[in-house]
Amino acid sequence: MTTNPRPTAVPSLQSVRRISRWMVAACWAILLLLPLALLAYWATASDAVLAGHASLPSGAVQGPLRPWQRLAAGAVMGVPLALLLMGVWQARRCFEMFAQGQVFTAQATHLLRRFAGWVAWAALAALLASAITSVLLTLHHPPGMRHLAISVGSDHVFTLFFAGLVWLMAAVIGQGQSMAEENEGFV
Repeated sequence: MTTNPRPTAVPSLQSVRRISRWMVAACWAILLLLPLALLAYWATASDAVLAGHASLPSGAVQGPLRPWQRLAAGAVMGVPLALLLMGVWQARRCFEMFAQGQVFTAQATHLLRRFAGWVAWAALAALLASAITSVLLTLHHPPGMRHLAISVGSDHVFTLFFAGLVWLMAAVIGQGQSMAEENEGFV
């Protein structure tokens, strides 16, 4: 005897609109707070913690970091964050459309694809930024004591996977929109 699987509950448009308004607020919080957090982190974190952030062993940074090193490394690490925030900006615009009840539109699909693209670029930039940061943090060391650390972590892989997933979902939604428009032409 087979049983039919339970139908999944589909949220109402009102629920989607309400959640989307919350997501717009969350996007704004991310857009405003993450740059401030990056500045505070690079201004106050210990040298050993910053070394770990650049995939260096904790003892790789010898002596206190110079202010220009913190500033330069923070700026380099700000590049992936800026790319990620561009993606969050696209997501915010998409959620604003959802909050207005504009769900299955070509513009929403386009914004989802742009979000995925910016997130993918942010993940790739994070790989490069970490390597550059490792050099900046050890630049004042004598020759032979400088480091170039290249690392690929599960966070980078997952972020790229997530970006690809969102891009594919947007492509499928776009294909569905094209099919729906084509079917309307026959009616």
